[in-house]
Amino acid sequence: MPIDFSKLKKIDRKTAFALFITLVFWASAFAGIRAGLKAYEPGHVALLRFLVASIFLLFCAAYKKVKLPEKKDIPMIIVISFLAITLYHSFLSYGEVTVTAGAASLIIGAGPIFTALLAASILNERLKILGWIGIFISFFGVALIALGEGGGISFDLRVILVLIAAFTTSLSFVLQKPYLSRYKSFDFASYTIWFGTIFLLVFLPGLFSEIRAAPIGSTLAIVYLGIFPAGVSYVTWTYVLARMPASIASSFLAVSPFLTIIIAWIWLGEIPGIISVIGGIIAIFGVTLVTIKGG
Repeated sequence: MPIDFSKLKKIDRKTAFALFITLVFWASAFAGIRAGLKAYEPGHVALLRFLVASIFLLFCAAYKKVKLPEKKDIPMIIVISFLAITLYHSFLSYGEVTVTAGAASLIIGAGPIFTALLAASILNERLKILGWIGIFISFFGVALIALGEGGGISFDLRVILVLIAAFTTSLSFVLQKPYLSRYKSFDFASYTIWFGTIFLLVFLPGLFSEIRAAPIGSTLAIVYLGIFPAGVSYVTWTYVLARMPASIASSFLAVSPFLTIIIAWIWLGEIPGIISVIGGIIAIFGVTLVTIKGG
């Protein structure tokens, strides 16, 4: 179905503010990961980030008196957690070893193309010809990003890891939507992060030695990732998803890459190559075509 943007008129100020907070913090996360990778292994970046997020949410949960999930929902919550936290952040961290923060964000910003494909295959929602054209355009844009990150000659294979991350997070968006009408945003975000962190414990060996050896700047970057882009933003995002159609909410993620490029330039002095930027613009155009005219 095409997106009905007239529904945006019904968005209240709290939802709009929660969306704004989510976009800004998630945009900064790509630069934060690159800052953490200067001293930490990719798996350790993901694990330490969500250990911090889990502890942060544990204290908040004690204050808010979070209820346990219903037993019948736990298996699917675990699946969503594995997709949204464990797989997404593992693949993203390993991808950003060579992929710049801005380029990684541009690829993740193309995530709604997977949402459209999933809706077509799982929910039997038919795409119009413009939708399929938009998907083709988006993948072409992602290919240009990969070439740009490889120096304009070679294809950076780690872009594929970021692309897989985009798929896993898109799938988690689709799967979690039905549960947000029955659970509070804070509660569901907490379940997701706690379960997802348990799976990330596979990266535990060597973490504490790395913490002792790492410069304080890299460690503080990961602590920031755990509290704000993880702990705070997953709560605000579930709040948004509970009050806005997932297709519309996801379309706003296309704004995030341009915020990321600005933040990464200020924080790291890093900007993606011109080919990557052009590819990103093409990919976002394809996403826009899919979300607006594809259904």
